[in-house]
Amino acid sequence: MFIGRERELGILRRLYETGKFQLPVIYGRRRVGKTALIEQFARELPCVFFTAVESDARVNLRNLSRELYAFDHPDGNPEAAPIFPDFYTAFEAAFDLAREKQVVFVVDEFPYLAKADTGAPSYLQALVDRNRESSRLFLVLCGSSMSFMKEQVLDDKSPLHGRRTAQIELRPFDFFESLPFLGGMAAQEAAQVYGMVGGIPLYLLQFDGGASLEDNVRAAFLDPSSILYEEPSNLLKQEVQKASQYNSILSAIAGGASQNNEIATAVGLTSTEITYYLKELQRLGIVERELPVVRSGRRAVYRVSDNLFRFWHRFVMPHRSTIERGIASRAIAAMDAHMAEYMGPVFEEICRQWLWRQFAEGALDFEFDDIGSWWGSDPRARKEAEVDIVCVRSNAAVAMGECKWRAEAFPKGELDKLMERSALVNAVSDVRYYAFSQSGFTAGCSDLVQGNGAVRLVGFEDMVDSAVS
Repeated sequence: MFIGRERELGILRRLYETGKFQLPVIYGRRRVGKTALIEQFARELPCVFFTAVESDARVNLRNLSRELYAFDHPDGNPEAAPIFPDFYTAFEAAFDLAREKQVVFVVDEFPYLAKADTGAPSYLQALVDRNRESSRLFLVLCGSSMSFMKEQVLDDKSPLHGRRTAQIELRPFDFFESLPFLGGMAAQEAAQVYGMVGGIPLYLLQFDGGASLEDNVRAAFLDPSSILYEEPSNLLKQEVQKASQYNSILSAIAGGASQNNEIATAVGLTSTEITYYLKELQRLGIVERELPVVRSGRRAVYRVSDNLFRFWHRFVMPHRSTIERGIASRAIAAMDAHMAEYMGPVFEEICRQWLWRQFAEGALDFEFDDIGSWWGSDPRARKEAEVDIVCVRSNAAVAMGECKWRAEAFPKGELDKLMERSALVNAVSDVRYYAFSQSGFTAGCSDLVQGNGAVRLVGFEDMVDSAVS
């Protein structure tokens, strides 16, 4: 089952339709669906699909030789394929295959190949320069190592710089794009699953729409044999050394530490040391450094932006000893007690996604450049204040929102407080106010909206309905 990715498929198809040499680079974190995208694109096209493995050059050269042989000799025995003397010659043979007809040549997990033979990027550079006018090869380089693909393929110091004809960073699906993977599941449970794993297709497919949320969590996270049980740890080990130190930092942030000094104290590092680790986690897309979207003089905060890592470090890692002894009750109890709190930032992100979608569809009566949060001091109240959602244009707030993921209706007092804070975020005179709620709104909120075109009440179910209709 292939779901979504229409934009990315459209890019690849437009490139292919030119009939000329092309070199699209596709990258993104593991499990995000890169291979599935390429297979969907190339399923009816002449294609050599080579997946590099984490082994030496000899093994990878043998495998590549067999794939090229199988393409050129469909009735032959790949096991009997002659082995090319080196990767340069093998790549050259791929270009030769596409002299008369267009051929897709995929090198999946390119970082493994470049690790096995560090000259691989330079070989391709030379061959692209020599053959791009005479060969119709559709060469796809794909990789999961974000650092390698950005620094060794896309960076201006890379041998391949200037040779690519497109680059596609395949990102996780947003919540609304994730819903087809969770068919049969109630919207609120689907949101909680999204809060646990984000928009990674393989992770979403671990959940059964016909089972209860607790049964799904037990099977997906609290069974040591499940793929999600070890997934965050394994992903980190593939990207960094001293993974244990990174795990400690992620646990500290998931547990509530948000500023540089708080995180450093929690893990026993200096502020200088913690800065290095935080930059690495940002580079990997696991942690995000966030500032108020409208300047307030407040320091940046750090949050675990990857839902799988955040959930795992919040609810699974602290209970691994008991989980591995078949006792999942303590982890379940922690989730029951804190899930509503955990879902707060998740719901805020879903509301931001909804606003971006509404903007893209022309359904809003205002425009904005960015969406974020705001925090700072309220001089009148003499205390700290926060605004969950601020849409800004030219550094002025054009819309503000408050998000409530809880069992009771959204109270009018929270809406009044949101409107009072417009002066704190440099709001325009006709700023819009949004109240987002999982569980509806009180009569006071409904009364306030009557005759006030600046205030909008948006229920979670309505957000889902508008996205899937």
